Amino acid sequence: MPALSRKAVQVLINAALREDEARRDLTSQRVIPPGLRVRARIITKAPGILAGGPVAVRTFQTLDRSLRCVLKRQDGSRVKRGDTILTVEGRARSIFAAERTALNFLGHLSGIATLTRRYVERVRGTRAQIFDTRKTLPGLRALEKYAVRAGGGHNHRADLVEAILIKTNHLRALRKTKFGIRNAEFGIAIQRAVAKAKKLRPKRFVQIEVTNLAEFRAALQAKPNAVLLDNWPLSKVRRAVVLKNSAFPIPHSALRLEVSGGVTLDNVRRLAKAGADRISIGRLTHSSSALDVSLQVL
Repeated sequence: MPALSRKAVQVLINAALREDEARRDLTSQRVIPPGLRVRARIITKAPGILAGGPVAVRTFQTLDRSLRCVLKRQDGSRVKRGDTILTVEGRARSIFAAERTALNFLGHLSGIATLTRRYVERVRGTRAQIFDTRKTLPGLRALEKYAVRAGGGHNHRADLVEAILIKTNHLRALRKTKFGIRNAEFGIAIQRAVAKAKKLRPKRFVQIEVTNLAEFRAALQAKPNAVLLDNWPLSKVRRAVVLKNSAFPIPHSALRLEVSGGVTLDNVRRLAKAGADRISIGRLTHSSSALDVSLQVL
């Protein structure tokens, strides 16, 4: 599981602590003696998959470097209700000031990892892989994609530079330029767009979205790295798989078929068994429920 960028995470932690005015916690300053030291633990109040443990530790230690934190569970591990994720010991004021920010990171990221794992388990035994999308909370993409990996999923492009994804709107726009041909069929625009994208140096992963089987055939001839079928009914996905396997016989992996849109825990296995190579799911990051976690003073 690729590590998080320490610099990127630190920027997010600093911003979150500033947002909460953690260094000016009036309650602790008024109620808690400055020299009081306590030991506390963060526990899970529901089963799930852990993600964000090191982020929580760094949150506490960013606010107060003297706090002693010990992780009891590793990211990506399964936890049950009542499990201790980490312990923290030191100044009570510091622990209480950083508590909510640490729990917010931990609960949100573990919720993403937990939902991702449920999808991954649903497609087990097929060749399909579960991918996230760029439908992330602004500023939190690196952390949210990390949580997807912790849950056993895979990351789609992290930004607009990492890979090329030619979508339907790009093709519609091209039909009105000299790059395409005014009123030309999408098939022409598809082949020209892919050809131009593949000439990029250094090379990038090239993917194109298609809306029907005629466009899909044109995309197969253009030979991108992947073709995206967004909101296609299962019957048409199956037909696309047959066409793809005819053009690129299994186990040939030069072209991947990706399915997205309307994917749920109820239908994801059917899509996987139909032959999709990649299944991308926006709700992993934009609609997952936070894992319930809590800090308790011991």
